[in-house]
Amino acid sequence: MFPFDYAHASDIPHAITSGSRDGAKFIAGGTNLVDLMKCTVERPAHVVDINGLSLSTVEAVKGGIRIGALARMSDVASSAIVREHAPAISQALLASASPQLRNAASIGGNLMQRTRCPYFRELTWMPCNKRNPGSGCSAIEGENRRHAVIGTSEHCIATHPSDLAVAVAALDGVITLRGAHGERQVDAVDFHLLPDSTPHIEHAIKHGELITSVFIPDAPHARHSAYLKVRDRASYEFALAAAAVGLEMNGSTIRSARVAFGGIGTKPWRAKFAEAALVGQPATRDAFRRAAEAELKGARGYGQNDFKIELAKRTLVRALSDLAGGVA
Repeated sequence: MFPFDYAHASDIPHAITSGSRDGAKFIAGGTNLVDLMKCTVERPAHVVDINGLSLSTVEAVKGGIRIGALARMSDVASSAIVREHAPAISQALLASASPQLRNAASIGGNLMQRTRCPYFRELTWMPCNKRNPGSGCSAIEGENRRHAVIGTSEHCIATHPSDLAVAVAALDGVITLRGAHGERQVDAVDFHLLPDSTPHIEHAIKHGELITSVFIPDAPHARHSAYLKVRDRASYEFALAAAAVGLEMNGSTIRSARVAFGGIGTKPWRAKFAEAALVGQPATRDAFRRAAEAELKGARGYGQNDFKIELAKRTLVRALSDLAGGVA
């Protein structure tokens, strides 16, 4: 770990001023940042502790629910408001990490976490464009079983690891940011960026900006939502494929749908083709499979991860079938 100085922010203006310095990073739970500092992938010159800020409230507001960026994952997962208005959020959080980490990790930090690609996290391994722009992507021809099959580029095929971010993207979440130039809102689907030729630029957030809250609009598909995660072991494991789904029904017909994939994309993957394929269709496994095929038709495997394409399709069919009540 490289030397750094530490500051405890007493309020949001203080945090933004401190966090705007060159080489500064915010820290809350520290469950991702500290790991990356230990392996020297992250080398902040200044670490700004924001745990003293009043950003941990979970509340019902006009039009939806607002989750403070410093709310702990375990608290949000157990919130009656969240379980009622957006059960997929609660389920995604409970599928994440371990109870100990959920007690420490913050909502904002979870959205900001970085990939678990071993080529990114281990400096003694081969090149990584996300860690060292222009050096190459070792995963494309290397160990890529856990890597992305959608949203990739010739520069990066690393998956985004957050379960929460997938559910937030599916349910039309809006992320509020505060910086030196004021406050702004970013749709969750636009917050995480595709790698293209700049995989080291992962978020729409600007240096010195702070996530203050996440807003989830109240809607029938949000109240009737779920999260399904498929992984190598039952707990404390990242997704091979995951699906956050929400349905608004008119009898047995789908009036509107929300779908996002995790574990298979370079960012939380909002599945617009699948959503469009579901609207107006009966809630049947055949309809769900057609929606999955529509979304994954452009997916590309890289050898070891070819299985993820079929796995993602089956994950979506299972998630929608469970949500619709075990349809035929």
